[in-house]
Amino acid sequence: MLVKPFETALYEKLRLFFEKHDFTLVADKKQFRKVTSTGFQNVIFTATAYEDEVWLEVNFGCRNHQIEQIAQQFLGNTRDFWGDSNTIVVSIGKYNDAKYFRYKIMTEPDVEDVCDIIKDFLVTDGFPFLDASDSLLSLNDIFNKTPYKSCKYVYNQVHRSFKGVICSKLINDDNFMDLADKHRNALTKIGATPEELRTYEQLLGFLLYFSVN
Repeated sequence: MLVKPFETALYEKLRLFFEKHDFTLVADKKQFRKVTSTGFQNVIFTATAYEDEVWLEVNFGCRNHQIEQIAQQFLGNTRDFWGDSNTIVVSIGKYNDAKYFRYKIMTEPDVEDVCDIIKDFLVTDGFPFLDASDSLLSLNDIFNKTPYKSCKYVYNQVHRSFKGVICSKLINDDNFMDLADKHRNALTKIGATPEELRTYEQLLGFLLYFSVN
């Protein structure tokens, strides 16, 4: 089963559902995306083909433009990626605390069943989570409530600390300096490289003189 024809069929089966929820297909980025007042929400599909089956992983997340416009200057990603970066993103499996979870698809009926399962999850859990999580206050809670603990809504914990201090500054958090110290300690604990630690200090220097309009 080839990935490309499978993806095309999958998108067609899901298109009307996503359009109903104001998402549009961005096929070249393998996702459905909904523009919001703060950035966008998206649902991303990653299909891996084997001899007679496809394994499908589904990630969902959101982008906050204010955070990303600052963060991407310090994270080392290629500039072409900056406009598409997610602020938080998590797979359905990880969201449900099921490690290495993917959907196994072998037949046409499997596709129908998986689509129904995905739609049910998004309506019940996925979309409400995204709607509740794309504000600065909500993201501040996600990133900064427990800075010493791993955050399951990002795949890179170094990036989590960078985005956490940015978010804290954007909401004018009175605990910004204390939080910056906690994230510095967290970065050291998780084994951030010397270059990442230097860049973190550069980010803090930028944020100290950054004014929120």
